[in-house]
Amino acid sequence: MAAPGENLRINGDRLWDSLMEMAKIGPGVAGGNNRQTLTDADAEGRALFQSWCEAAGMEMGLDTMGNMFARREGTDPEALPVYVGSHLDTQPTGGKYDGVLGVLGGLEIIRSLNDMNIKTKHPIVVTNWTNEEGTRFAPAMLSSGVFAGVHEQDWAYNREDAEGKSFGDELERIGWKGEEEVGARKMHAMFELHIEQGPILEAEGKDIGVVTHGQGLSWTQVTVTGKDSHTGSTPMPMRRNAGLGMARILELVDQIAWSHKPDAVGAAGHIDVYPNSRNVIPGKTVFTVDFRSPNLSVIEDMEKRLRVEGAKICEEMGLEVSFEKVGGFDPVEFDKDCVTAVRNAAERLGYSHRDLISGAGHDACWINQVAPAAMVMCPCVDGLSHNEAEEISKDWATAGADVLFHAVVETAGIVE
Repeated sequence: MAAPGENLRINGDRLWDSLMEMAKIGPGVAGGNNRQTLTDADAEGRALFQSWCEAAGMEMGLDTMGNMFARREGTDPEALPVYVGSHLDTQPTGGKYDGVLGVLGGLEIIRSLNDMNIKTKHPIVVTNWTNEEGTRFAPAMLSSGVFAGVHEQDWAYNREDAEGKSFGDELERIGWKGEEEVGARKMHAMFELHIEQGPILEAEGKDIGVVTHGQGLSWTQVTVTGKDSHTGSTPMPMRRNAGLGMARILELVDQIAWSHKPDAVGAAGHIDVYPNSRNVIPGKTVFTVDFRSPNLSVIEDMEKRLRVEGAKICEEMGLEVSFEKVGGFDPVEFDKDCVTAVRNAAERLGYSHRDLISGAGHDACWINQVAPAAMVMCPCVDGLSHNEAEEISKDWATAGADVLFHAVVETAGIVE
């Protein structure tokens, strides 16, 4: 396909205004957002997005997982669409840009094409994937996973939040359950713009991250069981302290990750302690260990060492321990042609760039299993994300959306 001219740019002010308008829905307590999936706030954000898409002349599709597909027609009715998008749901204490930039950046592509009266051979579809975050209904990237055939829809519908509400019931309650069969759509390619969620681009002064790979991820839920007893009257030799067992396993997790430096990482972010009382020695702890690496053999080694060495720690302490793998995916290598389109776009537009391995999971990681896919990243301040203080600049957002624009439009084919 012919490359778009370097003078073709999106409207950065309009993109920024849209980001700020969406951020008014589901405001957080500290300047960010709490627009968790399948809440009333999510429904409101979806309605705003749909109104903007329809105003831009697109037709909205909705599948049985609540995934939204806004289509701009191409000139060739037989050509498969180029998809672009991300997610509108947020963490409970999320920022204004994680996911949202990718959805509204896709919308801005359509608005800019309309402004310039440019037609493409392939249709372009802007997508909002349901429940990317996985914070309310685990696992993350749930609906793109069903789309890609990784998860069964019935299994997804039965996922429950902390209050016992099911995904399927909540999707129906907020009115965003569609009729279209999930996964029935075929794609020419998919592109996703996202903030880096890490510090590399900002630290190196780069405008654009060209994402070549996605780290693999492994979530193992560990349950350590001891005996809850009085902190003051239980002698030290007679304690079966599940909290101490957890602490030693977490130290082990850190050691395991360091042993595979520089690309492997590991920590526990979700921790529950029972009975969680000031004067009771914990009788049980439940925590999820998150290991990541772009190398599958490294992930497998980290998982094995956690189980073997973690069991030994607990045996020596008189504690019981169990391990359950509750989530994960293999490392991802994005499509070389799509990656090249992103890299060429950055060079054509004069933006500084470097190759990146995504440290987080994204919808494009699942879609890459059923269609060619790639990602564009822009910096975020101090690499901070999943936090209400998450911040980017208008210039960073504009640069990312410009590169996205060129990669998508080149792949979709400009009709002269």
